[in-house]
Amino acid sequence: MIKIVIADDHSILQHGLCNSLELEKNIVVAGKAESGYEAIELAKKFRPDMVIMDVSMPGLNGIEATKQILKLYPVIKVMALSMHTERIYIAGMMQAGASGYILKSCSFNELLAGIHAIISGECYFCREVKHLVGGVNNDNVDDPPASVFSLLSKREREILQLIAEGAKSRRIAEKLKISVKTVDNHRTRLKMKLNIHSIAELTKFAIAEGLTSPAISPCLSKFVKKNT
Repeated sequence: MIKIVIADDHSILQHGLCNSLELEKNIVVAGKAESGYEAIELAKKFRPDMVIMDVSMPGLNGIEATKQILKLYPVIKVMALSMHTERIYIAGMMQAGASGYILKSCSFNELLAGIHAIISGECYFCREVKHLVGGVNNDNVDDPPASVFSLLSKREREILQLIAEGAKSRRIAEKLKISVKTVDNHRTRLKMKLNIHSIAELTKFAIAEGLTSPAISPCLSKFVKKNT
């Protein structure tokens, strides 16, 4: 049996995918997560063979969640499931250690093909993104252009994503179990490192670097409405 955890914040898609996979004789869905943090906890709890990971999720995105899961359990396979065709998301997931990338628009049969290929030790990319991948494994994916983003620590990336998603300092502190003062210090360092001085610009930077997407970034939508 292939034990799978599904991580996706769209409940309808998550529910439909779970039901479809459960009909397969050799697949069992051990758990469902709606954020990167939940995916990590379910990976710890169930030690699945595979995590089907959405790339853009609130709280902690799929790229960072993949890194943390594979650091703890290198034998777990991760398949990215996304609506994004931009190269930055594909490269980000592969460099995080994912073994494949499937678009949400793909057929269920292609998803199954990807699951079995990855479990067998191969890498798998759906037809629509295969031409964007430099090779057949994640070591051969061309590096994206150098960015100041690489200077940010893991904690700074987490805080940047939460800021972009509209969370205030107190909410971020509660989420990450740190003090409000620590959050504010990280916020100040972020602005200095990135040479960015507004929440809207931080949000646009987070989206450009694949930390979050416009669909879950209320800060950016408010900024756009205000300036149109």
